[in-house]
Amino acid sequence: MSTTATKPSMGELQQCGHDTGHDYAKGSPHILHHSVRDRVVRRIHELVGEILTRNGRCRAVEVGAGHGCFTDHLLAAGAEVQVTEMSAPSAEFLRHRFRHNGRVTVEHDPHGEAVFGGGPVDAVVCISVLHHIPDYLGTVDRLVGRVAPGGAFLSFQDPLWYPRRFRLSLALDRGAYFGWRLAQGEYRRGMATRLRRLRGVHDEANPSDMVEYHVVRQGVDEEAVRSRLAAAFSAVRVERYWSTQSALLQAVGERYFPASDFGVRAHGRR
Repeated sequence: MSTTATKPSMGELQQCGHDTGHDYAKGSPHILHHSVRDRVVRRIHELVGEILTRNGRCRAVEVGAGHGCFTDHLLAAGAEVQVTEMSAPSAEFLRHRFRHNGRVTVEHDPHGEAVFGGGPVDAVVCISVLHHIPDYLGTVDRLVGRVAPGGAFLSFQDPLWYPRRFRLSLALDRGAYFGWRLAQGEYRRGMATRLRRLRGVHDEANPSDMVEYHVVRQGVDEEAVRSRLAAAFSAVRVERYWSTQSALLQAVGERYFPASDFGVRAHGRR
């Protein structure tokens, strides 16, 4: 009797890729490098500060918080934060980390749907999130639906859309990544993943292919994200910058290389 294999859900793949003991800082430029991290932190404090000045209160939802390194900054800026995580071990880590802080609620969201429920919020924050989501534009639309009038949307650390980038930009980006990757080990798995990508093939049951989903669909279309947000907010700004895993190439790239990643800030929800 034949059986049909069930394709794992994105939540199951995310949990496999971010299981117990996963180090979010390893290979994450927005956590590793102070220049990238500080860029994100500044925007968080600006966003929360503006809302507090206007409302006296800032209710934020942070999507895919990992281990909470940016949740700390949302709290320090004065926000009340609802945190969602698809990975059960990460959600449990967050609960333990913020167990004494009454301004944080943590929700395990294995299917990525619970985040769309609940009441209105003053800000939605997505740090290194959109490129993991196949239908990221639909997700942006639904998240915007939670933002109260006058509120804001902030997203950072997503790769620019590949077809809009020059060949040199992509070559420098990939070269910097491979230079860093050589020092990380796991050569067999890395080579197998790379060969699949060169052939235009991806394995929907393999976390190596699906967790970093932007490789499958050529980055994140920053202009499409801007357009979706512009329909709902009075001001939208896309911020492009260089970001890579290597500390040396990060320092060099910030001065000389074209942008590889972007953030987007939207204010004044209509």
